[in-house]
Amino acid sequence: MNGDEQLLNRRVYGADHDDPHPGPLPHRTYAELVGGPLDGLLLDIHGWRAEEVDDGVALATELSRWPGGRALYDPRPGEPRTSRPGVSCRFYYSGDTP
Repeated sequence: MNGDEQLLNRRVYGADHDDPHPGPLPHRTYAELVGGPLDGLLLDIHGWRAEEVDDGVALATELSRWPGGRALYDPRPGEPRTSRPGVSCRFYYSGDTP
């Protein structure tokens, strides 16, 4: 399986579990979520400004330490990013919040 096929087999955060096409779209930009309860999912960051990406995210999930809470994910400073469609960066798990 090549890289494009692997990308298309992944699920995007927020996609319904019963969605027949929960994977990424080829013209969108994504961050890969690494570690924590959402490990391996992709987050659609298409159109985000660099400052927004730098701020990281707090994503609602029933899988956090607090059901209904949020899992925190942040980019690592200095880690390379691309601006083309596909996975452009990684967000790493840093904890949970209610």
